[in-house]
Amino acid sequence: MAGALAEVLGEVLVAPDGEEVAVAALAARGVSLVGLYFGCSLSGPCAQVGASLAAFYGRFRGEAAAGAGAQRLEIVFVSAEQEQQQWQEAVRAMPWLALPFADKRRKLKLWNKYRVSNIPSLIFIDASTGKVVCRNGLLVIRDDPEGLEFPWGPKPFSEVVAGPLLRNNGQSLDSTSLEGSHVGVYFSAHWCPPCRSLTRVLVESYRKIKEAGQKFEIVFVSADRSEDSFKQYFSEMPWLAVPYADEARRSRLNRLYGIQGIPTLIVLDAKGDVITRQGRVEVLNDTECREFPWHPKPVLELTDSNAVQLNEGPCLVLFVDSEDDGESEAAKQLIQPIAEKIIAKYKAKEEEAPLLFFVAGEDDMTDSLRDYTNLPEAAPLLTILDMSARAKYVMDVEEITPEIVEAFVSDFLADKLKPEPV
Repeated sequence: MAGALAEVLGEVLVAPDGEEVAVAALAARGVSLVGLYFGCSLSGPCAQVGASLAAFYGRFRGEAAAGAGAQRLEIVFVSAEQEQQQWQEAVRAMPWLALPFADKRRKLKLWNKYRVSNIPSLIFIDASTGKVVCRNGLLVIRDDPEGLEFPWGPKPFSEVVAGPLLRNNGQSLDSTSLEGSHVGVYFSAHWCPPCRSLTRVLVESYRKIKEAGQKFEIVFVSADRSEDSFKQYFSEMPWLAVPYADEARRSRLNRLYGIQGIPTLIVLDAKGDVITRQGRVEVLNDTECREFPWHPKPVLELTDSNAVQLNEGPCLVLFVDSEDDGESEAAKQLIQPIAEKIIAKYKAKEEEAPLLFFVAGEDDMTDSLRDYTNLPEAAPLLTILDMSARAKYVMDVEEITPEIVEAFVSDFLADKLKPEPV
């Protein structure tokens, strides 16, 4: 256990009294599950969640030693605090362990590794493997306050979605009707303007895919604030929905896919395995649905619709100074073998790749990105942009070769590159 966990957390953590605790010592305590709590003591929502989490932690850990999971859970605070005194005060007030304040590089790596886009956030990982067990732990403490479902591991989509599904005409179908089809799990709400915009496009995409004879269904998982709002919004949709009253099932689906924001469209294959979590981007980029079911590409051409992915973690972006599609395609071919190698390596470990790969041509959006990140005008220009850390890494050479790209990526992953501020 210690090796896998130390790779994620480092060798030592800090206890509320300031004493160091060896990560290896967690095994002796019988810890089998670790919750990574991303938060900040200055945040109102974090303070509220922190109080609920402390009660859950105390209740779970304080049960009789004979309890099934009594001493098998530990929580580690991954702080967003900028000042050490604030961090010390926050840690003293918490009953669990914390990542050392000085280990800022590891903190950023954890935020990127687990694609944390907002706080508070709680991610459960297996202590023996370091692999994600549940991406939305905050829903766990809300839905299972007594910890009866410990260790909250992922279940098959067919099991989580099981039950009646609705059409907007009131017809009810059993979830077994989804068997053998590609499925889009659509997390959305009427109060969210980007959701309504995506829904209009998605209705047309759904129609085109069905007319092409593809076996495809969408299941709407509402985040609306009232049943009336749900009904109004669902009336615009030609697909299925989880009943609004079935809050437990809606919550379990959110937990299963670690939903942190809406709109989100998860596309599944006929077996229920995830093809892509970027269904929103794919639908907007491929309005004719020619590339359905949208298997991920190793290298993307940067566009207005997929630029949102720059905020999800470190991204390698190769800028080419040409509107010529031929030059962009050549740039994609140059970095694709490296991207494929990285993706395959991390897929074998059942982890998300630590980098996304883009080629950026010459247009207004690319110009804005260069201006925002204060990049030189040179082209070709090889960069890694880490927007969450407000950092960039730049390789400005006259000729970009596969060897240069591979060395650049390798040095980044090994923490050998010095970041520049964005």
